[in-house]
Amino acid sequence: MFISQAHAAAEAAPQGGGMQLFIMLGLFAVIFYFMIYRPQSKRVKEHKNLMASMSKGDEVLTGGGLVGKITQIAEDNDFIVIALNDNNEVTIKKDFVTAVLPKGTIQSL
Repeated sequence: MFISQAHAAAEAAPQGGGMQLFIMLGLFAVIFYFMIYRPQSKRVKEHKNLMASMSKGDEVLTGGGLVGKITQIAEDNDFIVIALNDNNEVTIKKDFVTAVLPKGTIQSL
């Protein structure tokens, strides 16, 4: 007698809740956009502008920690040549440049 009543009470499922699911998914989409997608796209845009604005004679910092002066820029294959000092030059892709430094930075190191 008691078991059949408890079993019958457990089968009843709450009704509704579909709209709450859509509101929760929409809230997660807004949080995802403002916390992940938007800042990342802003960083990518700034890096593209940095790569486009580089010119011969600029002092740059690479992702590997090299600091040098740009001596050649190859527009067709996105490579640049960086002079680390009077004797050493390194060829790298433009993508690996993380910052363009102010003039005279190499001399102050």
